[in-house]
Amino acid sequence: MSEPLNISSRVFLFDLNLKTLEELFASWGEPVYRARQLWHAVYVELVPNFEAISTFPKSLRTRLNENIDFSHLEAMDRISSSDQETIKTLFSLPDKRMIEAVMMHYDVRDTLCISSQSGCAMGCVFCATGQMGFMRNLTSGEIVEQVIYYARVLKEMGKKVTNVVVMGMGEPFHNYDAVLAAIDRLNDPSGMNLGARRFTISTVGLVPGIKRFTAEKRQVNLAVSLHAGNDALRASMMPVDKKYPLADLMAAIREYLKTTNRRITFEWALIQGVNDSEADALELVDLIQGMLCHVNVIPLNPTQNFAGKATTRERARAFKETLESRGIPCTIRLRRGIDIQAGCGQLAYHASAT
Repeated sequence: MSEPLNISSRVFLFDLNLKTLEELFASWGEPVYRARQLWHAVYVELVPNFEAISTFPKSLRTRLNENIDFSHLEAMDRISSSDQETIKTLFSLPDKRMIEAVMMHYDVRDTLCISSQSGCAMGCVFCATGQMGFMRNLTSGEIVEQVIYYARVLKEMGKKVTNVVVMGMGEPFHNYDAVLAAIDRLNDPSGMNLGARRFTISTVGLVPGIKRFTAEKRQVNLAVSLHAGNDALRASMMPVDKKYPLADLMAAIREYLKTTNRRITFEWALIQGVNDSEADALELVDLIQGMLCHVNVIPLNPTQNFAGKATTRERARAFKETLESRGIPCTIRLRRGIDIQAGCGQLAYHASAT
C-alpha cells in the first residue's frame, strides 16, 4: 500500500514503497539497483539526506533533491523527562500542523509511541489530543518518518528500535490505509525489517476498522481502549460508544479472536471515583471473561481540560487483584514521562515545553 505516484510533481520519499521507488527510477532511465541502494541507505543506514549517499553520482543526488522531498517533519522541540527515560519531540509538518511522538527506554527495549493524525476526531474527554480536535490525517510517510527520526537518535546511542505503538495523537483506524501502509514499509525485510509483532495498534473501538483488520489476519498486535464496562459511563467519556456501543464492539472483538487466535489487549485508564471500584472491575470481568486477552490499567494521566484525577495506588492494586482472581491477566502500566506531558492521553501540540 502506497500513495499514488505522480512522476510529474514532487513526491515525499517516505510515502513510497520499494516497488514505487523502482518505478520512479526506471522512469528517469536510472538502473533499478539504484532504487534499492536508496532504500537501503534510508532504512538501514539511516542517512539524514540525499547528499549522505556517497555511492550515488552527484547528478543523481541533485535530481533526487530537485524531485523528492526527503523530510516532512521538522523537529521544533525535544525534551526529556527528569529520569531521562522518556523523550518527547514536537514536529512541524509542511502545512504547519503539529504532531508529537515519544521514545521510552526500558531495561531491554526501546519503544516508540507514534502519531497517526494531527489532533483527533474521537473527542475522548480525558485525552489532550481529543481536546485539540481533528486537524488532519498523516500520510503513511509522515508516520514512517517518526520512526526513522527516533531510529537515528537510537543509532547514536548504539541501540535500535525494538517496539512501535501507534498510540500517539489520533485514532489509527480513522486513518487505516496510511497506518497499515506505514507498518508494511517498516516491516519490509530489505529495509528496517521490524517484525509485525513488534507493532501495536490502539483503537478506541472503531468497529469497521476492527472488522477490516480481522479480515486481513495480520500479525500486528491490537489494543482496544475500554475504560468502562457499560455504555452509559463509556459514552460519557468516549463519544464513539454512541455509534459503536459495547455489544457491537465486543462482537467484533470476539470475531477477531476467533479468526486470528491472537491475544487482544484492553486499555483502562483508572479515574478516581469514576471507574476504579470493585464493581467496575467486576463489570469488566463480565464483559471479557473467557477471552484470550490481557488488561493494561494505568492511573489517569492529568490533562488541562479534564477535572478527573488518577486513582490511588491502593485502588489500582485492588482493581488488578479483582481481575486476576477471576482469571484475567492484568498489568498496572508504568506511568512514563508525566513531567513532560508525554504519558498516555497527554499528547497535544501545545503540551510541549518551550
